[in-house]
Amino acid sequence: MVTIREIAQRAGFSPATVSRLLNGDPTFSVKEETRRKILQVCEELGYGTQERRLVAPHDIAVLDAIPSDEELSNAYYSELRSTLIATAQQMHITLSFYTDINKLIDNSTQYDGFVSIGPEPHSYESLERLHEVLPHGVFIDVNPAPNLFSSVQPDLLQTILDALSEARARGMTRIGFIGGEGRMMGTYEYPEDIRTMAYRDWCERLGLETAGLIFTGGQVSVETGRKHGETIVAKLGSNMPDCFIVATDSLAVGVIQAFTKAGILVPRDVSIISINNQSIAQYISPPLTTYAIDQTALARNALLMLSQSISFNDDITCHTMLSTKLVARESFVPAKH
Repeated sequence: MVTIREIAQRAGFSPATVSRLLNGDPTFSVKEETRRKILQVCEELGYGTQERRLVAPHDIAVLDAIPSDEELSNAYYSELRSTLIATAQQMHITLSFYTDINKLIDNSTQYDGFVSIGPEPHSYESLERLHEVLPHGVFIDVNPAPNLFSSVQPDLLQTILDALSEARARGMTRIGFIGGEGRMMGTYEYPEDIRTMAYRDWCERLGLETAGLIFTGGQVSVETGRKHGETIVAKLGSNMPDCFIVATDSLAVGVIQAFTKAGILVPRDVSIISINNQSIAQYISPPLTTYAIDQTALARNALLMLSQSISFNDDITCHTMLSTKLVARESFVPAKH
């Protein structure tokens, strides 16, 4: 069995330095070249997975893919960015931000791995080139290449089922859905957002009617939500469903604005359940009932997953789904359990 002393002797550092590094001492800071040298010696000596400890990377890159079009629609990802920074500071990890994937590829030798936030699309060819030079990567919330990189995401499939279950517990049978457009996933284009797909699938399994109750398409924004709301008013008039599940809070804000303008009151005429729990959710009238996504848990799990991938040189992608939690306000009142 390889010992700490053997690693220290081969690497040219003290046993204390090697021990504190391999045991992930959060108060211990070393130069990047020292850390890499020690890990290289561990690999050469066959310091196996049972013996090795999880080593937090000292400096990682962040592929910041947050578009800058509409402030509210991107508030969720902006909040996620701030949470990632705070979490990394607690873990004594230095973050270097890149908005251009090509620049990250050019500077890849400076990092052992990266995390990515935001929905801005990248070409699959660019993602393949990134994987060639920086194979250890974790996408937070949105993963455009699940066959290449790992991810930590909110479990939106379960969230949609939970929302349907909450509505059914209230005796609601006509439950509609409002969402945005699909996106590229690897080399394939998903015509629908995963929440829309989950809604269709669960409604079919549960025997719920969806004809004429699905309104999707367009960028996820307040304006898109407003347009969907106007379309719903024009098509359904007073024949509203019992409830609408809305893919994001920003869409829900626009929907409520359109409904209110047309004299349709939430929740008197139709209830609304949203997703994300952005800060705006508690200030709109009526305040939104919405599923909260724990951004701190997303960031923490992503950094831990990246640390594990780097420490053990994993070449298998992992995908972790985190549950969401309903925050009840006025737009939908849950049944008493």
